[in-house]
Amino acid sequence: MYIKKILGAIAIVGLAVAAYFAYFIYGAMLKPNTAFNNEEAYILIPTNAKYATVREQLEPLLIDIEKFDALADQKKYNKNVKAGRFVITKGMNNNDIVNSIRSKNVPLKIAFNNQERLENLAGRVAFQIEADSLSLINAMRDQAFFNKNGFNNESALSMYIPNSYEVYWNTSAEGFRDKMLKEYQNFWNTSRTKKRKVLNLSINEVMSLAAIVHKETAKVDERPRVAGVYLNRIRKGMPLQADPTVIYAVKKQSGNFNQIIKRVLYKDLEVDSKYNTYKYRSIPPGPIFMPDVSAIDAVLNSEKHNYIYFVANVKNFGYHKFAKTLSQHNANKQEYVRWINKQGVNR
Repeated sequence: MYIKKILGAIAIVGLAVAAYFAYFIYGAMLKPNTAFNNEEAYILIPTNAKYATVREQLEPLLIDIEKFDALADQKKYNKNVKAGRFVITKGMNNNDIVNSIRSKNVPLKIAFNNQERLENLAGRVAFQIEADSLSLINAMRDQAFFNKNGFNNESALSMYIPNSYEVYWNTSAEGFRDKMLKEYQNFWNTSRTKKRKVLNLSINEVMSLAAIVHKETAKVDERPRVAGVYLNRIRKGMPLQADPTVIYAVKKQSGNFNQIIKRVLYKDLEVDSKYNTYKYRSIPPGPIFMPDVSAIDAVLNSEKHNYIYFVANVKNFGYHKFAKTLSQHNANKQEYVRWINKQGVNR
């Protein structure tokens, strides 16, 4: 009888322990522990971060951070923190949260538009991924990378084509640059390469012309015609005489890329720079700007015509008047000059 009582007591204690353990497991592992109302929340864990950094981000998102601590310790996550961008969905329990932030790094879409310099691009990208602008610009201008892949300081901008790309938040500066190289190589597919070779132009020359075309007209439907003008000038051995290249040359010479120049003056045409296409006949040594895909394809699929000149059309803003002869162009130009003088634009 006495032994039965002892066994019964042990059984009761065992059940109590099991119940407590089950309660602990439920509370620490299986009970929902999110405190936010949105459907999901993201945390960004830096490279080489300690658990304290993760905890600091999680605390406002969770109902009971201490129960999460207990499970993180039990699963040894706090000794093996992973860098990246991780998602926590509403209603997740601690076990799911640990599994998510331990192994489910979620990529994100980054985007950049038409930057004028690599420095601007680095700053734009640094707002979107972990790498800072200094490490990005150093990777983008790495001479060993240039030598291996056929770029230089002038042509490097042509490797970055404005678009949106999927990357991991903790992608390194070199990783980002290398991904852009692969995207660039994929962009120059068989079809585009064939068209480029028909024009007898290098990729850098196509990109440099595309940058000019993009700067000359914001109208996508007009870009093939503008591209045709510049290709006609090249075939005739004429200088490109593109105002956007002069503006770039002025900015580059002064070191002030923030200045706004709305009107090219005669003195600007004397700036001694390979980017001044009034002074030098060749295509600029690199793009003055990161052109859109529409501008690149406009060069590769340019309109066939005999136009040599064009000037802004003051009666159809955004578009241009095209001319086959200098006398016709001068008449169009006078109309534009009268209009711009009337607007009081001096620079």
